[in-house]
Amino acid sequence: MNAVDPVTELDTILVRARTAQAQYEANGSQARYDRAAAAAAWAIMEPGRNRELAELAVATTGLGNVADKITKNHRKTLGLMRDIQGVTTFGVIRDDAENGITEIARPMGVVGAIVPSTNPAATPANNIINALKCGNAIVVAPSPKGVASCERLLAFIHAEFSKIGEDPDLVQMVPAPGSKEKTQRLMEACDKIICTGSQNNVHRAQTAGTPAVAVGAGNVTVIVDETADLDAAAEKIRASKTFDNATSCSSENSAVVVDAVYDDFVAAMARAGGAVVDNEQGVVAALWPDGHLNRAAIAQDADKMISALGLEEHVPDGTEYIAVPTEGIGPEHPLSGEKLSRVLALYRASDFEAAVTTTLRIQRHQGAGHSVGLHSQNADRPMQLARAIPTSRVIVNQAHTFATGGSFTNGMPFSLSMGCGSWGGNSIDDNLHWKHFLQSTKIVREIPAREPTLDQIFSEYWGEAGQ
Repeated sequence: MNAVDPVTELDTILVRARTAQAQYEANGSQARYDRAAAAAAWAIMEPGRNRELAELAVATTGLGNVADKITKNHRKTLGLMRDIQGVTTFGVIRDDAENGITEIARPMGVVGAIVPSTNPAATPANNIINALKCGNAIVVAPSPKGVASCERLLAFIHAEFSKIGEDPDLVQMVPAPGSKEKTQRLMEACDKIICTGSQNNVHRAQTAGTPAVAVGAGNVTVIVDETADLDAAAEKIRASKTFDNATSCSSENSAVVVDAVYDDFVAAMARAGGAVVDNEQGVVAALWPDGHLNRAAIAQDADKMISALGLEEHVPDGTEYIAVPTEGIGPEHPLSGEKLSRVLALYRASDFEAAVTTTLRIQRHQGAGHSVGLHSQNADRPMQLARAIPTSRVIVNQAHTFATGGSFTNGMPFSLSMGCGSWGGNSIDDNLHWKHFLQSTKIVREIPAREPTLDQIFSEYWGEAGQ
């Protein structure tokens, strides 16, 4: 029997998705869109299925840990459902009588979602919920290691769909085994690309000829200044750095500590489970043994990471992450980049201004546009940092991983994909959310003319520069 051509196989899926989406839109309603989104959300949040997905993700990707993935699957989805509750995505979304414009919500069509192995259930679920809320169909392209989790998630979603009579063809995936050819075809043939993952995938998404929302690389740097609550900062950095074994793009990769509190902060880190390992060359050699990150160390539990780096005799019992003092920044100094592990680069700065300069150098090397953190009681310094650094987010006195992608204690939209603006080569600087899955048609009516005189526009300028 002849094998099916991969492109033909994917085209068949896209035809089914287009057929389902056309019907979903033509016979749509806000109630239907909301019900479908709720079905997808409950598919991952139901406790038994959540645990199964978390266990499967860790078993098949080797990344992260089950308890934190359960938390992530639950809280990210719950937060998203809170964000979209009551949001109008069907019918008239704006009726501006003064300007004569009525705006009508319209779906994108078929969304192609490229998702990473670091969050093989939570990220697809987030994209699927947003797509359904806005009237779209969606085809998910998981990474090779994420295929099993994606298949199981879709099975749970389709089981929920069967309860409400919804079309399972609204939510599909690139058939296994995945391939660059299939993913490329999806990106070229869908109506909107949503891409979270490797920078290679991001580049391909942004050059596929299809409208794309892709997100940049993370490499979070956090400043601890002389006014910070050091124990609170150390505990928040620990909680964030160790969550899901540092798989998040929002996990701190470098801390820049001002000299006045450096020793006290190191002591606070030790109390919170962070061990300083003053052996940069040894850690670099063990973490990048062949120029690539050591798979035995990345996204692993603390004991496995410590063993993989050969540090059993060099850190105290109970160590949850290590901090490595360093000064180097740039391609020749890998500790200054993203490490996807419980390893934190530790920089010392003479004062806050010097800390900002170090942070700027790190961000220019890697992670520009994503986010930086600040632990400080000085009310002026967040603005100073925001003006100095090419970043879309300044996270103040919070555990970075939990805050950047939305938290119940801040106002950011819940998301697993953070746009990085032009600094990171992205079209958005927001957290990916429902608005990126929606477009609109405007009905434009004539209104009374309101043409200004030249004097109304230029009088202030003429007063300064003359005519």
